[in-house]
Amino acid sequence: MNKTTDNFSVIFHLRNSQGTEERQPLYARITINRKRIELSMKQQVAVADWDKSRGRAINKTPEGKALNIFVDQLRSSYVACYREMTLQKKVITPETFKNELFGDTDGDYTLSKLMDYHNIDMKDALSHGTMKNYYTTQKYLDLFVKERLKRKDILLKEINFKFVNDFANFLRNWQPRDHQKPLGNNGLMKHMERFRKVINLAIKNEWIVKDPFCAFRFKLMPYARGYLTREELATIEIKNFSIERLDTVRDLFVFSCYTGVAYIDAVSLKPDNITKGFDGEQWLMLNRTKTNTSVKVPLLPKAIELVEKYKPHPRCIAEGSLLPKMSNQRLNGYLKEMADLCGIEKNLTFHLARHTFATTITLTNGVPMESVSKMLGHTKISTTELYAKVVEKKLSDDMLQLRKKLAVGQ
Repeated sequence: MNKTTDNFSVIFHLRNSQGTEERQPLYARITINRKRIELSMKQQVAVADWDKSRGRAINKTPEGKALNIFVDQLRSSYVACYREMTLQKKVITPETFKNELFGDTDGDYTLSKLMDYHNIDMKDALSHGTMKNYYTTQKYLDLFVKERLKRKDILLKEINFKFVNDFANFLRNWQPRDHQKPLGNNGLMKHMERFRKVINLAIKNEWIVKDPFCAFRFKLMPYARGYLTREELATIEIKNFSIERLDTVRDLFVFSCYTGVAYIDAVSLKPDNITKGFDGEQWLMLNRTKTNTSVKVPLLPKAIELVEKYKPHPRCIAEGSLLPKMSNQRLNGYLKEMADLCGIEKNLTFHLARHTFATTITLTNGVPMESVSKMLGHTKISTTELYAKVVEKKLSDDMLQLRKKLAVGQ
């Protein structure tokens, strides 16, 4: 049996790129979390005596029996090494496994190994989008170590407050070499937050004694969340598009404006997500992908209209989906085209629809913040309060205009 666990396997094979047609060198291929190392057994084996499918010698001769005993002993030692590293909560990568196996280790962990450990360990627990953000943070850390410290890697015990603070300054002054924009303050802080979570993992595993972030202060700047006004939304709703894809994009966007669902949830919806609520009305029920929280939204007439429109749609029937599916990149590209045709100068993205639901559709019309928070699937009410500040600003602006009109009339 070659496979040991979902994360660890050992396969013995002959390397046909070396040796002769009759005899080839024996190797052990060890796979850890889908990454491989190849270890030479320093031994030539007759091809005719090797069972490729079982990874063992054809057990007929004394030499074959001896080889199989050798292979079994090696496999047992590899498995024992892996289990021991697991019990000791060590960072397990092909490199650290090889070092542990051959005694070439001093017990020190590095930043790159820690990042690999976190990303491998969390890839099934976090969403694809969140993992992409961690990979980006890892890329910036690698650049910082390479360009500022002139090194390939750094030991965890060397990471202190100065390292953390210097990394933040590196991000603040980083000038991208492609089409990307420089990092803003909040984007920078998101990278620092992810870095801190990974460092916390090292602290919990007792790979770091002192928290290098203990004196670091996170400063997120408040920003106004964009949204569409009632008039702008109406313009999009009544616009007649001659191109079918824009008509579909508009419908997906408007559906989100009236339900608050994010892109990843909108394209994953199925007819079963629509159920009859306790009040006899249609409700949208789902688990939000980002936070895995249960979301229940009573459907407004416009949302129901769109659901009915796409029930007979061939793509929806074929895919078993509530609405037609489209990649987020294509969708946002078409939204910019749609904004131009509608004369809307705001940066139209699909997430803007979620903001519009929170502000224009619900909070502005008196829906309590607690209810809006539940419908948006927020885990903290403070997240919803950001939208409330936008609504308060709008009320302030409206009252300012009213004061001006009243002053003119006096």
